[in-house]
Amino acid sequence: MPHPGELSIADYTYDLPVERIALHPLTERDSSKLLIYNKQVIQESVFRQLPAYLPEKAMLVFNESKVIRARIRFQKSTGSLIELFCLEPAGTFTDFAISLNEKSRSSWYCMVGGLSKWKEPALVRTIQTGNRTIQLTAVVEQRLADCHLIQFTWDDPDVCMGEILEWAGDMPLPPYIKRSTEDNDADRYQTIYANSEGSVAAPTAGLHFTDRVFEALIAKGIQRSAVVLHVGAGTFRPVKSKTMQDHAMHAEWIDVNLDTIQQWKHHVGPMIATGTTSLRTMETIYWLGVRCACQPDTTDFTINQWNVYETPFIDTTLTRTEALEALECRMIELKMERIFTQTSLLIMPGYRFRMTDALITNFHQPQSTLLLLVAAAIGDQWRTVYDCALKHDFRFLSYGDASLLFME
Repeated sequence: MPHPGELSIADYTYDLPVERIALHPLTERDSSKLLIYNKQVIQESVFRQLPAYLPEKAMLVFNESKVIRARIRFQKSTGSLIELFCLEPAGTFTDFAISLNEKSRSSWYCMVGGLSKWKEPALVRTIQTGNRTIQLTAVVEQRLADCHLIQFTWDDPDVCMGEILEWAGDMPLPPYIKRSTEDNDADRYQTIYANSEGSVAAPTAGLHFTDRVFEALIAKGIQRSAVVLHVGAGTFRPVKSKTMQDHAMHAEWIDVNLDTIQQWKHHVGPMIATGTTSLRTMETIYWLGVRCACQPDTTDFTINQWNVYETPFIDTTLTRTEALEALECRMIELKMERIFTQTSLLIMPGYRFRMTDALITNFHQPQSTLLLLVAAAIGDQWRTVYDCALKHDFRFLSYGDASLLFME
């Protein structure tokens, strides 16, 4: 596998008219368009017909992470607003749920909007919910290069951080959706199967699924599997460097239990990722298996952006099953029921997929790492696919239409 560090991001751009960016979801989730790419043939359908295009004995892998109301706004007496965008909890933790259950105080890494207006030692906001009145206070614990460490405190000891976010926070729509949040965003910027809080952006490929689609998948015998990748704000970070060598890939938390790894090990049909987040998780799991096979005593379960392009990973001939078996054995030895770790896996042209045979995904921004992932999946045909989508009035980005891409 060639090292992709010298890849130029300028080669992965296209003209995206602003009017093609979907600002609102469709009335029905599964009425979005679906573009199917398979062996250089492109078809157009609607998402509710997805099961008809899936191969027999396929398994769909879903990211069950749930979006939290990560934007907390404080209004000063002058009328100006300061927004704290909660990225992730501070300190060492083994589950987002632990931090969301913290009472009285909780520290989070946050991006701060309107930082120049924050002159006072603390921001204070009164939350009114039902018959409860809560005073929420925010102070800066540490100023960092890309974000700030913020300590939140509140005066009701029976209230947890998750409730503070639910009552005071707003849904974190992406920066390219240039409008205020609306009531239905709380429901529509969330998959119907989300159950593990921690994302600050939706795994958007899953937004198209409905109970009707799931019933059709069951009728066709398509298997279903679940993972968690908590989507970070870094998913929207543009590539500003000329080559990928100088781009720092964002890290995201994944959570995969041993039962899921064993389910994948025994599966004999195609594996299809529902979204780039599921795909990154699946491919990360493969490489963790490779590490366990190459380094049987390892306790390192993280993957950085360049690991898989370097030895010993680059030379591996391990099959999917062999890698999963190695990971399974090591987890059993360490009495691990689940893997909760960070991945910075960077997938770009030159990457060879080991776990994933097809990808369901939306249409992504020019010069983004998500577009690089699509180019890795279908090669230079990504241009043909995106040109076709633009010519046929597909809607783009988070609230846009979907594609089903079979790997080249």
